[in-house]
Amino acid sequence: MTESALNVSLDSTDDRFANIRPYRDEEVRPVLDRLAKDPELLDALTAYKLPRLARFLPRLAHTIATLAIRREMRGVNSVGDFQQRIESYMLRMIRTSTDGFEISGLDKLDPDTAYLFISNHRDIALDPAFVNLALYQAGRNTVRIAIGDNLLQKPYVSDLMRLNKSFIVPRSAKGKRAMLAAYQTLSGYIRHSIVEDNHSVWLAQREGRAKDGIDRTDPTILKMLTMARRQTDKLASLGDAIRELRLVPVSISYEYDPCDIQKAKELHAVHAQGNYRKLEFEDIRSIVAGITGEKGHIQLHVGTPLNAEFKDYDAVADEIDRQILAGYRLFPSHQLALEASGRAPELVDLTHVETADRQRFEQRLAQVPEQLRDWWLAQYANPALNKAGRL
Repeated sequence: MTESALNVSLDSTDDRFANIRPYRDEEVRPVLDRLAKDPELLDALTAYKLPRLARFLPRLAHTIATLAIRREMRGVNSVGDFQQRIESYMLRMIRTSTDGFEISGLDKLDPDTAYLFISNHRDIALDPAFVNLALYQAGRNTVRIAIGDNLLQKPYVSDLMRLNKSFIVPRSAKGKRAMLAAYQTLSGYIRHSIVEDNHSVWLAQREGRAKDGIDRTDPTILKMLTMARRQTDKLASLGDAIRELRLVPVSISYEYDPCDIQKAKELHAVHAQGNYRKLEFEDIRSIVAGITGEKGHIQLHVGTPLNAEFKDYDAVADEIDRQILAGYRLFPSHQLALEASGRAPELVDLTHVETADRQRFEQRLAQVPEQLRDWWLAQYANPALNKAGRL
């Protein structure tokens, strides 16, 4: 079955989700044509790729960027076409910034069934991108991706994300009533995608990345997910609502995080000052750093659908956490960080740590400012402690 056939559009008379849903095939070309002329996107591209020309001859730089966008997007007329182009960039990224990408567990899921993949969250863009790559290479339909509206600070960013099958999670709604309405719409969209469109969805287990390396599911997200079913069927049990969504935990493990120093800086600031104020476009810079930075080995493990009866949302969160931690892979970086931190030395396992691993680890640690080292080490040590039930 082709991507276009699977990219089921909502009925035109019932587009309740127009403000949050991904773009449809028929919307792709007009959006791309608009992006090729978007001055803010052109400013961002030229500042990154043509900084000198952008400074002295900005109009010429814009013209070159416009031609480059049109050349890259020639022949792209559907979501499937757009994602096919993304695949080539993903494969190039894997070749240039990783030591390999491994996938396990996906073969146990029905290829013709939609699932709600809920994963731990370490990288803004790459976590769902690796899930998509695994599905795409297996000949399966890719996911619709939940992305917070806090990341969509510019219209062109929103356009690019929605072209890649992202839908918008409201985090900036003001007031309880507005937030409730926004989450009802979001819950309805996710349920519609899984149950009616038979189209898989990716969602992080908590709001924001786990900057401290501690992966835990937020039960309030699970309440949002089941809101739509329990509104329409008051007698539905929690287990019924969870089973309907075919919720599958996913573990993504990075040997190294290109944003680890920035995360350590944020953790240190929160600890020392009580808060951390992000710079403008800091999330966008984190996306670029995550894509281009060195990551070592990466493993993606797909769990099994949740089909039990659950007494409450905490029990559902516990099962998701159990599967994510069971599927999480500890790399030499985790063992070496645990050793260097001095925490739980009895858990340190250096069996598979080679001299080259230690040299690489020490080289990266040497680049970390002294005041950030404990926070940097914790990002890598905490997964080992969490997996052992020590956190």
